[in-house]
Amino acid sequence: MSHLDFLAAVRADGAALAAAARRGLDPEVPTCPGWTVADLVLHTGMVHRHKLEIVRGRLAAPPSPWPPPAPDRRELLDWYGQGLDELVTVLDGTDPQTPVWTFHPPDRTVAFWRRRMAHETAVHRVDAESAHGEPAPVPAPLAVDGIDEVLDVFLVPFSEREAVGGGGETLHLHATDAEGEWRLRLLPTGVQVDRGHAKADAAARATASDLLLFLWGRLPATRLETFGDPAVPAAVRALAAEATQ
Repeated sequence: MSHLDFLAAVRADGAALAAAARRGLDPEVPTCPGWTVADLVLHTGMVHRHKLEIVRGRLAAPPSPWPPPAPDRRELLDWYGQGLDELVTVLDGTDPQTPVWTFHPPDRTVAFWRRRMAHETAVHRVDAESAHGEPAPVPAPLAVDGIDEVLDVFLVPFSEREAVGGGGETLHLHATDAEGEWRLRLLPTGVQVDRGHAKADAAARATASDLLLFLWGRLPATRLETFGDPAVPAAVRALAAEATQ
């Protein structure tokens, strides 16, 4: 994870999201049913500002009251750009090991938000571009780290709180354009994640970007090369959908 420049990713994907939005705010976002591009820009801008307040204020709890008033539609893109710039500036100027509130108890430092905002912005950049055509993929190194994040930060903790109902079924995920392999085992009360190559009841092969977007519900399993029991990828995707809400 440490070799990735998360702030450069936030800058690049944040700017690309804005560029897509300038092509039109009214189209529906196919990867976010019920949202227009304007809704997506507002959401992403609010997420950026939320983390900006946490880091800038060295907060030990989420900011309250929240959210602030939404901008006028005519000012939406300028408002979004200002928040993005401030977020990157504050993250860049703060020691990553500074303690702050996060929703992930194992890591309550600014470093967590650097990583989280890189992946949040990348996925929503894909959303914005998908409203105007075929989106560019998430760069493979960032996507591999994003898969790790989905599994470790969202799926595994969620599965420890909620009954999974698994019976030991396994899914092998294999990135075809980067070093990245994972095996997930669905247990009655959790999901076990191992790194590396291993046999499984089902397997899914794709670029790291497509695997990441599958876990985030942006691509169907039919876009992956799958083998074995088709119910297992479907079960993992359903769990990931709940965990990342």
